Amino acid sequence: MGNSVVVGADGSAASLMAVETAALEARRRGADLRVVYALNWPVRPVYAPLETTVLHRLVADAADRARSVAPEVTVSEAMLPGDSVSVLENESRSAELLVLGTRGTGGLLGTLLGSTAASVTAHSRCPVMVVREGPADDAGPVLLCVDGSPAGERAVEFAFAEAELRGAEIDAVHVWLPDYAPAGTGVESAERLLAQALAGQAQRRPNVTVTREVLSGETRTVLIERSRTARLVVAGTRGRGGFTGLLLGSVSQALLHHAHCSVVVAPGGTGARES
Repeated sequence: MGNSVVVGADGSAASLMAVETAALEARRRGADLRVVYALNWPVRPVYAPLETTVLHRLVADAADRARSVAPEVTVSEAMLPGDSVSVLENESRSAELLVLGTRGTGGLLGTLLGSTAASVTAHSRCPVMVVREGPADDAGPVLLCVDGSPAGERAVEFAFAEAELRGAEIDAVHVWLPDYAPAGTGVESAERLLAQALAGQAQRRPNVTVTREVLSGETRTVLIERSRTARLVVAGTRGRGGFTGLLLGSVSQALLHHAHCSVVVAPGGTGARES
């Protein structure tokens, strides 16, 4: 895992908020910060000059914003050719964390940053933080969405590390629908699944306080509501969805769009970065 945080910038208010958050995340981790603009230049006549002065200023202003928030962090900037998803996926290969805003201006990125968030999280090789607009809340627990799948193991690992960094507690939640559970399966099975998913990290980080809850209901609705009192939501890219059969990918996308706080989606399985 690289000792750097990467943030996507496009000049929008949402991306500037992401830049500020990324600077604080880099400081928290003792990491460098890299501010990246993906240059997907629209089709133009071959004789038209490629004028990038304004864009260089945009990236430089974003980097300056980061330095003003966290002066002790080493900040670099880059304007890279390509579509935003490809550029950010490539950056994620050497990053510890990738930070995005919920939406952007689009501009010369060729697409709204918000519309690419789901694609970036699906392809990223490192955890992706999507920053919710509005003031950050440093109170409340880290809400960990647990489905018990192997793909969700990295989300559990990330949530424990984040809780330790932030001095926060973890609210570990597994959601199930009793009506869709296999015959003869009770809540005890769901509780056992949750305990098993947390056991390894709980032993490695015994100083992190964890509350375990098995809740019934529609997964997305329950987790979005629980995010109201959380400082951060952590989920995996996909999974088996506990007993519901619901892919965690659809839950993650719902959280990205509707959670009441920032969301981190951690890759797992084949989506994880190779070591």
